[in-house]
Amino acid sequence: MAERKPIESWLTDMDGVLMHEGIPVPGAEAFIKRLRESGKPFLVLTNNSIYTPRDLHARLNRIGLDVPWESIWTSALATAQFLDDQRPGGTAYVIGEAGLTTALHDIGYVLTDHSPDYVVLGETRTYSFEALTKAIRLINDGARFIATNPDETGPSPQGALPATGSVAALITKATGIDPYFVGKPNPLMMRHGLNVIGAHSETSAMIGDRMDTDVLAGLEAGMETFLVLTGLTRPEEVDRHPFRPSRVVDSIADLIDLV
Repeated sequence: MAERKPIESWLTDMDGVLMHEGIPVPGAEAFIKRLRESGKPFLVLTNNSIYTPRDLHARLNRIGLDVPWESIWTSALATAQFLDDQRPGGTAYVIGEAGLTTALHDIGYVLTDHSPDYVVLGETRTYSFEALTKAIRLINDGARFIATNPDETGPSPQGALPATGSVAALITKATGIDPYFVGKPNPLMMRHGLNVIGAHSETSAMIGDRMDTDVLAGLEAGMETFLVLTGLTRPEEVDRHPFRPSRVVDSIADLIDLV
């Protein structure tokens, strides 16, 4: 196998890599500091579409992780980029929070429930039966179905929460229409992110805690991949997948010297 080029830019997942249940992972602060001092372009990625980059910057800053909002890339931003490329100035019926609605407003989309071009499903803590019923009827009437990410559950201090993928499955069951998922593991999210920072996949690395989203997305985008064991994937689960990361490490602290 040909040897990879040196890593000149970094993409990293947020939950399970930099923080876990609101607490920074040991080594995360030093890793971000090293990245910023190096001048290498980087992005912190998340499939969560609830928050805007400025919201996430504030949340990370409160736990001691100084990540500029411009260096945060969410599935909401990736979805907005995708829709702007596909149908500029379109219309959408949106189920989601400020992270998603703000991203769509910023590209000039009109949010409406009157014959929209798209139904866009994102993350929210308050999925309403009325909103889901409206989405189902609009899709049945011809609206295209987009979802920010396929994650079936999300974490909370009380346990797992139903997430976008689970709710999308409900809508699919009612309409017979599958959504197009923009977020990880779709490599589109990674490629858009690389374009944002002017990076190339041959000299970029992806750090994640999930084989089925982070590692798969990085692999399919042609990047070097690092799996950390501070999140969802356990060591014994790695070999169950038909693909492997470039390297498995205990935590992001093990990658500081590579920056």
